[in-house]
Amino acid sequence: MDCCGLVSPRVGAVSPDEFTEFYAASFRRLVGQLYAMTGNSAEAQDAVQEAFVRAWAHRAKLEASASPEAWVRSTAWRIAVSRWHRARRGRLLARSQPPPPADNGPSPDRIALVDALRKLPAEQRRAVVLYHLCDRTVAEIAAETGAPIGTVKARLARGRAALAAQLRDWAAVTPGGGQRAGGA
Repeated sequence: MDCCGLVSPRVGAVSPDEFTEFYAASFRRLVGQLYAMTGNSAEAQDAVQEAFVRAWAHRAKLEASASPEAWVRSTAWRIAVSRWHRARRGRLLARSQPPPPADNGPSPDRIALVDALRKLPAEQRRAVVLYHLCDRTVAEIAAETGAPIGTVKARLARGRAALAAQLRDWAAVTPGGGQRAGGA
């Protein structure tokens, strides 16, 4: 067994037991080294873990490598640097966009609709949402849910009737009748 826990004389990929020994012997050390390089303990752990996942997938390279630990360390470093670049690009993109408009929260109409949808049985709610909010056809809903077309139509009809009754009740007790200002 070499210094990193891998047996070299055999040709081929590292065995699961050898890889487990290698992981156990070097994970903490590699995390410590990467932490020193990155200054971020969580990032170091994530990058080393991802590097070991890649090492498992490339066991043949690991076997051929003069230093498997160096291979994992350099892979972890590249992962950390790649994440920094992506985060930096994300921050630059966010800065280049105008600020989002102020959101005063959902309108009373939206709250009433969500509340009414919550009161529907799950399958009726699913059919209504897929049809009206996701713009799916009855046939597409049937295919997605595994229900016959007739069942989807029945769920839609029952769901719409229940929603109409609940929203009618809400409009009756709401000042302004549940209508938006200046609209019908």
